[in-house]
Parts: sequence; structure tokens; C-alpha cells
Amino acid sequence: MSETVATAKPTGAGPFSPFERMVAWRYLRSRRKETVISVIASISFIGIMLGVATLIIVMAVMNGFRAELLTRILGINGHLIVQPVDMPLEDFAEVAGRINGVSGVKYAIPLIDGQVLSSGDAGPGTGALVRGIRGEDLGKITLVANNIRQGSIVGFDTSEGVAIGQRMADNLGLALGDSITLVSPDGDVTPFGTTPRVKAYPVAAIFEVGMSEYDSSIIFMPLAEAQLYFNMEGRAQSIEIFVDNPDNVDALKAPIEEAAQRQIFLSDWRQRNQTFFSALQVERNVMFMILTLIVLVAALNIISGLIMLVKDKSHDIAILRTMGASRGAVMRIFLMTGAAIGVTGTIAGVILGIVICLNVESIRQLFSWMSGTVLFNPELYFLSKLPAKMDPGETFSVILMALVLSFLATLFPAWRAAKLDPVEALRYE
Repeated sequence: MSETVATAKPTGAGPFSPFERMVAWRYLRSRRKETVISVIASISFIGIMLGVATLIIVMAVMNGFRAELLTRILGINGHLIVQPVDMPLEDFAEVAGRINGVSGVKYAIPLIDGQVLSSGDAGPGTGALVRGIRGEDLGKITLVANNIRQGSIVGFDTSEGVAIGQRMADNLGLALGDSITLVSPDGDVTPFGTTPRVKAYPVAAIFEVGMSEYDSSIIFMPLAEAQLYFNMEGRAQSIEIFVDNPDNVDALKAPIEEAAQRQIFLSDWRQRNQTFFSALQVERNVMFMILTLIVLVAALNIISGLIMLVKDKSHDIAILRTMGASRGAVMRIFLMTGAAIGVTGTIAGVILGIVICLNVESIRQLFSWMSGTVLFNPELYFLSKLPAKMDPGETFSVILMALVLSFLATLFPAWRAAKLDPVEALRYE
């Protein structure tokens, strides 16, 4: 007996020694009489894997939504908007030229915006936003210029035509060369009041930027034609400024105001879209907290499984203690048993999450084909594709959170195993 004890002590003396790892591994393996325990361990593993994968996928998709929306919103709308204060913007060409010379400014574009009712050969009329813009400036908006599906914007100023989105063309039954009828409430003033202005324009180009709100509601019109249509001859409504770094707009406000050489009112993209992006951020944080509960439930399964394992192995623990294993050794054995479930579950969840994120659009199309319905309809979710953008820091936070919860879940069962009295456990053996 003394020889056995002497042999056991050095084998299990070191922390996380081969002896402790061997016992922990034996407890993880399924045996016929331990079916319930192995099932609970498997459920814990699957729960942690699915929880981690779900967190990674949902956060990546929400990050993708925000990045894509930001790219499209800032790709077609200016980062800074200049509006006149004291007098109409009749010197828009000179002001835009001076602002173009400011360091950090890509280009400044004079615009005229107006709401109209648009109609075509088929389908009911729909509201639209007409944007009067010079042809050279429309070519600078790469999100539109690089996504022309039909026609061309070359010679846009002299074409007397308009550029519309693909979704608007589909809704109104229009093709390249067809005429779109625009109705504006601000028309001619007569002795009987203001009459609506109705005019038809040929479709010179059809674009598709991938954001349904823009593809279905924006019409680009030559600036000179928009000035006539909206009774704004010789002037512009605003100047939209695109900058190199949208997050650095505050530093550019003072130089732009100085370059304008007149009283202006400046607003930036954050002020115009503050509610929208704040709502996205709140939703993202709430989703993270809710989905963390999945990992927490899986961690609680680890606790229940280990407590049952400790109860089932009380006889073995007592024998180990009488052979010389310390309380610390017993505690480390059960810590490794529970941690193995958490670590492997987390690793599997990360792999599963990355695989799904890389193929999320293909998976969406597969489920759409199987169900016969359109998942994430572009008309409701703005984007034509389901984006996913993984953030390394965010992914690391998910991994760390899962590992910490898994480790904390093993502490109480391991402590109970270490506190087991070998005399009580062997009394009736």
C-alpha cells in the first residue's frame, strides 16, 4: 500500500500533470453506465458551439448591414451639405470651385432637389426625388456611374433625358428610351392659382446601386433642365461635398466656411442620419446581450453535468484521495473536464460561424429556393444582398466571453469534488 501511495504522489503532484489529464480524459469518455452524463456533456458542447456561432454570425451580419448602408448612403449623398443663408445660391459654380480647392475635399457638387410624382407605361404612379446635377458631377459619383445597367451618362447635360433606378424602371414598366412623366406641385402661377407642372422625359440611363430605397425613388436630371422644371433658373439649391475621410468632417467645416466666402449653413452626414445609425447600434448591442444567454444556458448545462459526474465518481475520488491525490489535484481534474467541453465547443462555434459568414449569401439563396419565398426582401431591408463583415475585436470578445463563462461554470462542481470526504465516501463500500 505504501508503495502505491508513493508512486501516486509524484505522478499527480504537479499541477495539470499527465496523471490529472489522463483522469480528466477518462471522465470525458462515454461509457454505457454513464449515458446520461455523456448526453448532458454533448448538449453542453452543442449549446456552446451554437451560441458562439450565432453570436459571431449575427454580429457579422449587423456589421455588414451598417457598413453597406453607410457605403451606399455616403456614396450617393454628400458628407457635408452647404445651404445658402442670406441670398439664393446663384454663384454656385464659383463657390463649388473654391470648396474643391480645400485640402481633404474630393469634390463639391451643386444640386437641386425636388419631390415629384412619376409615372410610366405600366403600374401606378409613385413618389420620387429628382436631383438636378451636372453631367460631369454625376460621373464623379462612382456608386452610380459604375453601376449603369442600361444606357450611358455620357453627354448627360445635352441628352434632355433622365437617369432612373432599375427598381423604378421595373415598377413603372419602363425601358431605355421610354418616357417617364413627372408631375411637380410647384408649377406655373396663373390667375387661378399655381398649376402642377407635367412634363415627360426620355430615360437615358438605368442604374442599380443595390439599395432599394435609391433604386426605386431617385431620378437624376441635368441641372439646367432641373432649374427650368423647378423654377430655379440660374441658381442651385445646395452644394454637397464629398470628403476623403467622412469621420473627419468636423475639421473641414472651418476651411469650407472660409472658402465659401459667403454666409452658409453646414450640416454633415452624421446629423442627417443620426437616428438611423443610433437605432442600428442599439439593436446590435441588445442582440449581443440576448444571444449571450444561449452561451450562459450551455454553461449551466456544464454545471449540472459535472455535478452528476462528481456524484457518480465519488467512490473513484475517494480512492484517489486515499492513494495520495491532493484536493488541488481532484479540483484540477474536474476543472479540466469542464473546461475541455467549453474550449472545444468555443473552437467549433468559431469555425462554424466563420464558415457561415463566408457563405451567408449562398445560404440565403438556398433557403429562399427551398422555401419558395424571398428571405430578406430588398424592399424591406434596403439591400439586395445579405452582407456579413466580421470584426476581429468583436470575434475575440465573443471567444473570451464563452471561455470565461465555461471556466466559471466548472468552479463549483470542481470545488465540491475537492471537498469530498474519502472516509464518508468509502464507509459503506
